[in-house]
Amino acid sequence: MSGSRDIWEITQEVKNLPKLNDPVFIEGLPGIGNVGKIAVDFLAEELKAVKLFSFFSYRFPHSVFVNEENMVEMPRIDIYYKKFRGKDKRDLVLLTGDLQPIDEESCYSFCDEVIKIAKNLGCKEIVTTGGIGLQNAPEKPRVYCTGNDEKLMKKYIKKGIMVERDIFGVVGPIVGASGLLVGLGNLRKISGVALLAETFGHPMYLGIKGAKEILKVLDDQLNIGINFKKLNKEVVDLEKEVMKRTKDWAAASSKGKMEVAGAKKKEASYIG
Repeated sequence: MSGSRDIWEITQEVKNLPKLNDPVFIEGLPGIGNVGKIAVDFLAEELKAVKLFSFFSYRFPHSVFVNEENMVEMPRIDIYYKKFRGKDKRDLVLLTGDLQPIDEESCYSFCDEVIKIAKNLGCKEIVTTGGIGLQNAPEKPRVYCTGNDEKLMKKYIKKGIMVERDIFGVVGPIVGASGLLVGLGNLRKISGVALLAETFGHPMYLGIKGAKEILKVLDDQLNIGINFKKLNKEVVDLEKEVMKRTKDWAAASSKGKMEVAGAKKKEASYIG
């Protein structure tokens, strides 16, 4: 078996690593509904987070993206950080990207490298985010919480926050980085929780409402100070874009020509 450093080329994007105040590590890679990616991308942009590390691997898919300037871009996975003024707020370390590892060895080695970075930056807490695929789009998505530390989970399920604890039987395995970072975190002695929001389980659907619910939980717990008015506007703009991109899919779906991925008889499917 190859070593993780043989698989991953990790570039430090800043000269010196920042000194962070009790930082929290938050993951948001693509998955069902791209719920986590939407949430963490918004945080990185809204907070003007600074890129800290970038990942490259020959195990990335053999494809590139074409951006709005019609230029080619390689797929990326990046880690950002946000340092707040004063000591009343905990600093943030954010993981986001265009994709996540798809084979088992790459995913395990990637999560191990990420945990090493998180611990080196002083993170004692990992929060992963993802979507729970349903057969229909929820009007008000529920957020579920699981984790590897009972005390930490209680903080996120405290009274007044709409977070569900009873996730057993709602979902199957948590596939990908959303699950492994929490699972491996337990082995590597770092506490972690996964925040999972309901969304429509179709691969073309963007779980914007689910992402918003996760951001509400993070804002309440970490006192980030998210501008939800700005978020609401961006949600409206994004929904318009989604409607344009999915009108053909919606027409086909109404005729029963498409199936919801992973949801045949059960209401909920995998997360990640």
